[in-house]
Amino acid sequence: MIDIFFMLTVALLFGGMTLYSFGFAAFLFSALPANAAGPLLRKAFPHFYAFVIVTSLLAAGLAGPERVQSASLMLLIALTTVITRQVLTPAINRATDTQAKTLFKVLHTVSVLLTLAHIGISGFVLVQGL
Repeated sequence: MIDIFFMLTVALLFGGMTLYSFGFAAFLFSALPANAAGPLLRKAFPHFYAFVIVTSLLAAGLAGPERVQSASLMLLIALTTVITRQVLTPAINRATDTQAKTLFKVLHTVSVLLTLAHIGISGFVLVQGL
């Protein structure tokens, strides 16, 4: 039974990150002007990151001792998301607020690449059934 909850939790993580990244964020910028979509997305990101942290930690806990690789990968997602939420996102917000466009582009690219890596890692764990 734990196996089922583990796989469902990883599936929730994968699906939630994918929907947020490719659905919600894209929708906001297509439905609202950029000057409204940006601030709304900024308010949503802490909640998104909290979801990723809690879900990946739950998956790590459900992985059990027989899935050390999966637990490690889920913990990696949680740890890097904490860093993203607490360090990278505030730096991105400061760059936006001070109109440091080059710095914003670099930091935002790092954030996007981390999220894509998280989606890829969770997809790998899900497909492998590790």
